[in-house]
Amino acid sequence: MTAAYETLNRLLAGETPSAAELAGLLKAQGKLRERLYAAADQVRSDKHGAAIHLRGIIEFSNVCKNNCWYCGIRCDNPNVTRYRMSFDEIAETAANARKWGCGTVVLQSGDDPFFNAETLSKILRRIKTETGLAITLSVGVRTRKELEIFKAAGCDRYLLRFETTSNALFTAMHPDESFESRTQCLQDLRTLDYQVGSGFMIGLPGTTLEMIANDILFATRLGLDMIGCGPFLAHPDTPFAGKPLLEDRSVYYKAIALLRLLNPYAHMPATTAFDALEPEGRNLVLRCGANVFMPNITPGKYRSMYQLYPNKPCVDEDGAACAICVRGRIAGLQREVGTGPGHSIRKTADASK
Repeated sequence: MTAAYETLNRLLAGETPSAAELAGLLKAQGKLRERLYAAADQVRSDKHGAAIHLRGIIEFSNVCKNNCWYCGIRCDNPNVTRYRMSFDEIAETAANARKWGCGTVVLQSGDDPFFNAETLSKILRRIKTETGLAITLSVGVRTRKELEIFKAAGCDRYLLRFETTSNALFTAMHPDESFESRTQCLQDLRTLDYQVGSGFMIGLPGTTLEMIANDILFATRLGLDMIGCGPFLAHPDTPFAGKPLLEDRSVYYKAIALLRLLNPYAHMPATTAFDALEPEGRNLVLRCGANVFMPNITPGKYRSMYQLYPNKPCVDEDGAACAICVRGRIAGLQREVGTGPGHSIRKTADASK
């Protein structure tokens, strides 16, 4: 038996391998790779059942004050037509999310100063009152006071990816903030009793398999309610333009499988970037441990203006078309659409220990 097989067996027995050992599993091919995928899918089935929860994303503003090197809506990109959705547009789209079977609405934007704590709290209260949906915010690093205001206004969850645990890489590609500010925000979210989501970009330029393994271990140590990861895709209007994909594209899926094995109770979405990687990418992720699908329900007139990465799928569709497509994909996987808000089961699992 090879060392990688032994590592997987220990992982399945409940041990946490080292970064070097996880890097060995990220190299897995053939039968070992398929065993890894199957084991992750089995853990997903055991802990979450057949349900795939739908969380509708509303990309309500592409204005951003930051200049992150990987992001297509970075403030220094002159090739972006900027927009902000109105309160009524956001509320109407959230109402559609409920109509289309989403248990959660995800409000996502650039780091837009216009949408301060007061403004966002008005939107949160309106959505909660009019729809009753669970609400996730993804609006960048905010102060503890702002997070308190969001929570009081009805926000249930917050998504803030740490992107990489390499301090040198993080500093290079985030000229406007620090790794410490992100991790402090994640700590504030936890102490304020949010359901916390985070994750990283798989295959950033200059990363090694052991660096990806360190990201996996860091995400696990955070004890997250949701883990969202996707492949790095080089946007042509950023300093990372032209940077290649990983030579072994299966690393993207193996990383998801390892995250599932180490985090059996976390919700894990099949992020849209996987469909930009390859046409059936999200379907493959849903077979490697993911249990959440996040259809884009942003109004069609704005979709092409929110391009964080190239080749983003579904930019020429509307929310209704996406909702129909998603249900077809879920049925094709012989899974079912989850009912209810799909709140964290990690907290319930922790309380029962």
